[in-house]
Amino acid sequence: MPATAPASPRHAPARTAPAASRAADHARRTPPSASPAADLARRPERPGRDHTPLGRARSWLRPADREVLWLYLLTRVALWTTAYCTRLLFPANGDARVPEPVLTSFERWDWGHFLHIARDGYFPEEAGAGPGPGTGDNREAFFPGFPLLLRAVHTVVPDWTVAGLLVSFAAGAVAVVALARIAELHLAHTPAGRRAALFLLLSPCAVFLAAGYSEALFLAFALPAWLAAQRHQWPLAALLAAGATTVRVSGLFLAAALAVHFLLTVRTGRRRAALLTLPALPALLYFWYLYERTGDWMAWKHAQERGWYRHFRAPWDAWSQTWHEAFAQTQATGYAALFQADLVAMLLGLGLLALLIRRRRWPEAVYIALTLWALGTSYWYMSIARSTLLWWPLWIGLAAWSLRGRKTTAVYVCLAAPLGTVLTVTFLTGRWAG
Repeated sequence: MPATAPASPRHAPARTAPAASRAADHARRTPPSASPAADLARRPERPGRDHTPLGRARSWLRPADREVLWLYLLTRVALWTTAYCTRLLFPANGDARVPEPVLTSFERWDWGHFLHIARDGYFPEEAGAGPGPGTGDNREAFFPGFPLLLRAVHTVVPDWTVAGLLVSFAAGAVAVVALARIAELHLAHTPAGRRAALFLLLSPCAVFLAAGYSEALFLAFALPAWLAAQRHQWPLAALLAAGATTVRVSGLFLAAALAVHFLLTVRTGRRRAALLTLPALPALLYFWYLYERTGDWMAWKHAQERGWYRHFRAPWDAWSQTWHEAFAQTQATGYAALFQADLVAMLLGLGLLALLIRRRRWPEAVYIALTLWALGTSYWYMSIARSTLLWWPLWIGLAAWSLRGRKTTAVYVCLAAPLGTVLTVTFLTGRWAG
């Protein structure tokens, strides 16, 4: 009997695919999950995974974030080295044989207002703790966000100065990581984040990010809020912007920029726009609190006028008065130099605003325009140079510029580093720095 012919390949029985092949085919056919969180939940946990807060923080931080934080730590070491040497070389008493404690160098100017609010409240006379408004203190000019957090940290850290420095240290770390992520998102270039952080940390007024002042805390709320808005996470952006408003009135300018960004980018779901009124709530509550105790809805503004000459004045008159104080030899040379720095900062801000308008960056332009209007319409310019720390479009713009020109970073460092050192020493020795 002839042998049976082998079956044709067309009619051959189908073979069972290996398990790995079936899994791969299933993966190709299965649509990706709609939620990354849901996809993550289905993944088996790796053995030995660190569930401690530090371990979760490490998993959340990217390598680029760690590089930025390393840069942040290096600049903090440099600043504290400067503070240590300053107390030895420039003591308040030139014949001193024993240097002052290093923490004393940071207990300057606005820190006293924040400390008094955190320790005694806005109206200490109500508790019999001391004089109230109208006696030259004018502490109502400062928003309550930083003092409230300072008081909370003080419950754990007994020393007030250390508590304030820790608040700024932690807030500064959050701020530089958020700034780096915004720069990377905007410029689509990883080194851009490191450049933006470097330019901020080496800026001439960077000492205020380390002192017990409100700049670092404001940025710790404002920059993540802006990053959330870029990702269309509007509830989170509104909540963080409200946090920024508890710290500084500039939070209202941030809220205006967020509203413009929302209107320009969101085409559906406009009902969520009501969320963007949330940042105004802390300011309204603070004004109401002052009204309940003073009978004056404008108590905050009047404190600004009494203490810091924040009377409204036409922009050209404010420029003229500042120019006079800077160059007419009516002020001591140190104060005249600070007026000159504020004039330069105003020109820098106007140039930045023009560039943002030219590039149709309307939300950032609104933020810068409102900031310049608020600072440029008082009796004279004050703290404009310091305000540049809050101009995140400036640092991102410099980062973009540095990516196109190889010498930009070197030129900036060579100019900013000595200026920053001089202003740091000026602040640490109590001679003011803007």
